[in-house]
Amino acid sequence: MSAPAILVEDLGKRYRLGTRLPYGRLSESISRAGTRFLKRTEPTPAAQQDYLWALRHVDLQVEEGEVIGIIGRNGAGKTTLLKILSGITEPTEGRAQFAGVVGSLLEVGAGFHPELTGRENVFLNGAVLGMRRSEIKRKFDQIVEFAEIGRFLDTPVKRYSSGMYVRLAFSVAAHLEPDILVVDEVLAVGDIDFQKRCLGKMNDVARGGRTVVFVSHNLEAVTRLCEKAAWLHDGQIVEIGLAERVVDKYFASGAEFEGERIWRGGYREPGVTELSIRRARIVTPSGTSSTIDIKSSFKIEIEYDVHARLRGMALGGVLRRTDGPAVFEAYDSDVAGWPSRREPGAYTTSCEIPANLLNGGRYSFTIYSFIHGSTLANIEDALVFDVIDLGAAGSELAPIREGVIRPQLAWAQSTASDLGRADGD
Repeated sequence: MSAPAILVEDLGKRYRLGTRLPYGRLSESISRAGTRFLKRTEPTPAAQQDYLWALRHVDLQVEEGEVIGIIGRNGAGKTTLLKILSGITEPTEGRAQFAGVVGSLLEVGAGFHPELTGRENVFLNGAVLGMRRSEIKRKFDQIVEFAEIGRFLDTPVKRYSSGMYVRLAFSVAAHLEPDILVVDEVLAVGDIDFQKRCLGKMNDVARGGRTVVFVSHNLEAVTRLCEKAAWLHDGQIVEIGLAERVVDKYFASGAEFEGERIWRGGYREPGVTELSIRRARIVTPSGTSSTIDIKSSFKIEIEYDVHARLRGMALGGVLRRTDGPAVFEAYDSDVAGWPSRREPGAYTTSCEIPANLLNGGRYSFTIYSFIHGSTLANIEDALVFDVIDLGAAGSELAPIREGVIRPQLAWAQSTASDLGRADGD
């Protein structure tokens, strides 16, 4: 019997928190670095060190040619697991073994040299994957055609948009035919057409007998592309099996479906010291709820703490249908005149979703905050809620409508006699 493509046994990864430097002037950074150097001789008691186990006691076996989806909330350990599978991060304990070459796409621009052109980076990426130059040349035209960057092939990739980065990186990873393809949610950077082509290409890779590990918020894509899924929660696999069954259990779990979430002590990204999220909730006219009448407006409200002066920060996120596409991505910085500087203190920000906008269905809201391109918070599926039709206008005539939204538009009606009278006037 052949060995599995991926074998993970008692895998664990531990991080030490609070190691990220706050923003400030170069002189302040140098001063802090000098202070840390002088203090290296002073041992820190183990009890005072703040650690986070991103993964603990993870066991996973993926057979050759299998396509597996990894699902779970932010902080569950999905990206950490993929980084270990890709050889980017070493585990703290346990082991991960692979049968063959691993190609991965985890972050925009990962594995690219910014000063090199797109053409040069294709050959560089191919070499990293262990491909011969002759193999890369044979696939080169297909890679460029799929990535749609022909005009910019000899431009340094530092001038590429994030979408161009992703198209080229995915195209290289998929067309150079690694034995194992590992893909994170980074595909969301591309447009809808490109995402569909990526899913089609991953299907082709799987049919060719190669192994695919896929993380995505689009659970419809997970159930359509993957035979198997693993649900990660708090760094451990709580369910593994047929993709449809695991996704159903994921949604059936009360912890995954709520109109309010509270983080005791505040939620912080590993290494982020400047910002913590205290609470997020759906506010309806009748109070906090995870069920919303289609005829009612509601607010998405986020409470957070700023621990150091921030300039240029944005807070908001992405609203998605849980069975399909994103509805919108929006941030408080979109508002003209919004203050770009946040002093230390407690804040509450909210946005209102109009009535009669969203179609009936289940939605999730991912909280995201960034500053100068650096992530401050990324809480996937922070809120999950249902929009239900309790007698919206026109529902007696067309109770089920296509689309993510079903707005009440301003319609006007006239008759032939109306037109005739107008002409007579």
